[in-house]
Amino acid sequence: MTDNGASRIQGRSLRELADEYGTPLYVYDSEAFARQYHGLREELHPRVEMFFSLKSNPNLSVCSLLGSFGARAEVSSLVELRTALKAGIGPEDIIFLGPGKSRAELEACLDEGIYAIVCESFGELEVLDGLAAARGLAAPVALRVNPAFAVKGARLTMGGKPRQFGIDEQILYDTPDLAARFPSVRLMGVHAYMGTRILSEGVIEENTAKILEMAERIAERLDFPLELVDIGGGLGVAYFSGETDLDVTVLTERINPVLDKFAATHPDTRMIMELGRYLTAPAGDYVVRVRYVKESMGENFAVTDGGTHHHMAAVGIGSFVKRNFPVRLVDAAPDAETEPWNVTGPLCTPNDTLVTKAPLPELRPGDLLAIGRSGAYGPTASPGLFLSHGYPAEVLVHEGRALLVRERDTTDDLFSKQRLHEFPRR
Repeated sequence: MTDNGASRIQGRSLRELADEYGTPLYVYDSEAFARQYHGLREELHPRVEMFFSLKSNPNLSVCSLLGSFGARAEVSSLVELRTALKAGIGPEDIIFLGPGKSRAELEACLDEGIYAIVCESFGELEVLDGLAAARGLAAPVALRVNPAFAVKGARLTMGGKPRQFGIDEQILYDTPDLAARFPSVRLMGVHAYMGTRILSEGVIEENTAKILEMAERIAERLDFPLELVDIGGGLGVAYFSGETDLDVTVLTERINPVLDKFAATHPDTRMIMELGRYLTAPAGDYVVRVRYVKESMGENFAVTDGGTHHHMAAVGIGSFVKRNFPVRLVDAAPDAETEPWNVTGPLCTPNDTLVTKAPLPELRPGDLLAIGRSGAYGPTASPGLFLSHGYPAEVLVHEGRALLVRERDTTDDLFSKQRLHEFPRR
């Protein structure tokens, strides 16, 4: 994977932004968000609605920006639900999923009147049925299905094998009276999510066709109108050497006929595609400053002020071999000679390694490094409180203006939730 990132975003220098807002720093590019969203939207079947998966980047302003493009919202927590609503996304364009929803979350879904609650177990249906009955409502429910089939090509599979996600396909076929069991639940849709980080257009086509066929079978077997089919998504982006981004034209040429066939026979069914990483990853840089350089047993190390407590994805969890996110030296000369560098952070663990043996120009204290493709699964998917460092600032560059969209945690912030109980000294 080649990083094509530059040292300026919409005319704003990363060095100036780092000096103004400090490091470590997440910098997001609104034009990159727009390219990802509109590039797919313009070629994807018009009946398919693009739902932003907030888990990839739940920043309020990021959600607001994507909502301004037309994105709907897929949420998985009470705060994500509140974020989507605050960002201006209407409840009729919000779905809520997740295997372990609390009563408070289910109550909020009902009280806000969101479009669909994606239920993942019979136990959840029972709780929701009771809450809806107490309100005199019929809860709109899409069933998340754990399909009997599996589709190869996902970097992380979410279905087709024993999982905490969804209800097994066969169990649903064996329960034709499901709707009658829960009279305050209105079955109205089917959801499936087979995996994530898929970089094969053919796999996505196969995925889509099988989910649509399964949704028809389940709706017929359980005798409910198919108002919604969520085909998941899982569209990947290339991070590592040897990977290639999806070709949107090839992708849509393959899946649009499948979608068109389904749309023709289901003119009133909403078709949803969930997109998280695909929309957000290419739009972000994680900018860190080198504090110290050293050599250890013949290898170069640059110790920076940022690390995996802000960017856990860079550790390479789930990979047998550590692979590097794209990294670049800010303001490097284009013809600078390179050598292998290990870039690490301030944490007291050998896992705090952002990149390993990456080809970089000679590094010095004060240099800035940008870890590219970092707009997804950054701060909120990382152990930001490890060593009590707290979370970094986040800046969104929009129309050439730098907008602070999250303040950096201060020492006072980190103490604010703690309570000191003093004990006598012995």
